[in-house]
Amino acid sequence: MASVFEFKSRLNLVELLGVKARDILELRHGLAAVPGSSIYHHTHRFLQQHHYLYPEPPNDFAFWIGHALAMDDLAERLASIDTIRFRRIEELRARLLEILDQWGDDDRMRAKACNEGEEFHFMSSRTFVLPTPLRAANLAEFAACLRRISFDSLYYHIFEARLRLGRDDNDFSVWFRANGFQELAREMARLDPYTITMEGLRRKIIQLVDAHA
Repeated sequence: MASVFEFKSRLNLVELLGVKARDILELRHGLAAVPGSSIYHHTHRFLQQHHYLYPEPPNDFAFWIGHALAMDDLAERLASIDTIRFRRIEELRARLLEILDQWGDDDRMRAKACNEGEEFHFMSSRTFVLPTPLRAANLAEFAACLRRISFDSLYYHIFEARLRLGRDDNDFSVWFRANGFQELAREMARLDPYTITMEGLRRKIIQLVDAHA
């Protein structure tokens, strides 16, 4: 008998950290000092907030450098980072710092400052995991729950799971594999959730589950 999958959701509380940057050097210092939750907030939050957009917006660092400092070349370098391929936030932080360090020394980093009021403000997201009444003991129940869960729940189990687990698997794939649905787990692993909208992702997963139920 399959174990019961308990669907969870999450609530994010956005916090200002009191760290801001007026130039590239201050941005670099902030990137090195802020908690990993801040790096995650500024590079991954678009996945849910802009779930209806494709292609997705760049990370906040690239956006600020391009718009507040008009440094298009550096902005493009940061925007080109494939943030979703990093399994750990510290690896992503290191890549961001590497690009800034390759771009120039301290003097070049402080050569241009933004206008007053356009500073980059580092923020962080505190995540609260919430239980839901949705449970599934088989694939038919799983598909039924998928039709009811919120985008917050879908985001938690698919996107946040990668960093939480420190591997490529999401919560759904882990449950499928643990309960003997090996082919479904493989099909789920081949699904790229970053190239479709959240609603499109929900429909695609339901189709996969229905085909094996």
